[in-house]
Amino acid sequence: MRFEHAFTPQPVCGPCRSLFQTGLYPTSTGCFRNNIALPGDSKTLGHYFESAGYETAYVGKWHLASDGELETKPRLDFHDAPIPLEHRGGYTGFWRASDVLEFTSDGFGGYVFDEHMNKLDFKGYRADCITDYALEFLDQRSGTKPFFLTVSHIEPHHQNNAGHYQGPEGSKEKYKDSRLPEDLNNGIGDASQEYPDYLGACESIDRNFGRLIQALKDKGIYEDTIIIFTSDHGSHFRTRNNDSHKNGYDDYKRSGHDASIRVPLVIRGGKYLGGREIKDLVSTTSLPRTMLAMAGKKEEIPMIGEDLITVVEGNPLRKNEVFVQVSESRVGRVLRTADYTYAVYAPGKNGGLFKDSDVYADDYLYDLNKDPHQQSDLKDCEEYLEIKMDLREKLLDWIAEAEYGGDRKRVRILDSV
Repeated sequence: MRFEHAFTPQPVCGPCRSLFQTGLYPTSTGCFRNNIALPGDSKTLGHYFESAGYETAYVGKWHLASDGELETKPRLDFHDAPIPLEHRGGYTGFWRASDVLEFTSDGFGGYVFDEHMNKLDFKGYRADCITDYALEFLDQRSGTKPFFLTVSHIEPHHQNNAGHYQGPEGSKEKYKDSRLPEDLNNGIGDASQEYPDYLGACESIDRNFGRLIQALKDKGIYEDTIIIFTSDHGSHFRTRNNDSHKNGYDDYKRSGHDASIRVPLVIRGGKYLGGREIKDLVSTTSLPRTMLAMAGKKEEIPMIGEDLITVVEGNPLRKNEVFVQVSESRVGRVLRTADYTYAVYAPGKNGGLFKDSDVYADDYLYDLNKDPHQQSDLKDCEEYLEIKMDLREKLLDWIAEAEYGGDRKRVRILDSV
């Protein structure tokens, strides 16, 4: 089943990964920006699945161990060092990971660490090599327990120290004539230069995903395995870097636009069969709760989000909207509905220093039916005042529930300032 309108709750790597592991908003765990370690007392999917008798394996990028200020040497620095067991979020089994994989590798080689903290060098295109480690796990597991395997690729993330995307060799030539999506074709940013390598990286992920599926089939466990494919964020290729109200820093993803927050989500196995396309808006906040439900853990679990099977089966009472927290480029909050994107920011607050605010102001408003590429900001348009005020009330409900225990009196939104 393909969830056509899936959105990340936080378009920054570390914060979103903290939510994937805990089922809690990054503002709740404190991991509201990169370079903040997951608190030691956090209960993660690793803990839940291992306590349920599962064998766990984690491969690729972790990004939840190092801790410190953004521009200084971290207090806990595992950027290019092995991660001790106590900082692996409850995963005690197979481990082939780096805290920040783009610091220990580039698109064409590098190293990770195993569960014994040994350094493992790899050569070749990174997505291929990370997949090789996942296949290694499938080959060496005993088969006496069910397993929970996370394969955390970087691709198609851009390579930080290179400042651009790194597709496999030949990507530039293969995709040089590819047409840019309209929301990236505004003459700002670097999409025209970077898109061919981005598409090459995407194709590599697709091919390696196929390798994993084939391995499951070859081992006779494909029909007994539930597979989830998703991402922590998208990319706007710096097309939004001229936007107003930034306070902090940005490069290519830290915004509430669909290019940043809309992500793939495909689930196959269990009750998720039949080739259906789900049109409802869903948030990947729901994945931790959904995965535990798949494993039969039906007891009350302190997590946000919904069990996505209720969306598949049809829930007439659910809100067809999603809530997004944005950090680092600003302290921002976003409401995405089927028809509108409405965003606010915290005036005077640096998104790398503050996790939340009690005062916000209008950032932008888009009518997605008339402007699907989010180019015309309508926040100050008199014709949309009533619509904006309705969206504002809904967004205030989300902020209050997520960050203030439901107390609406503790947060307010101003008109543009």
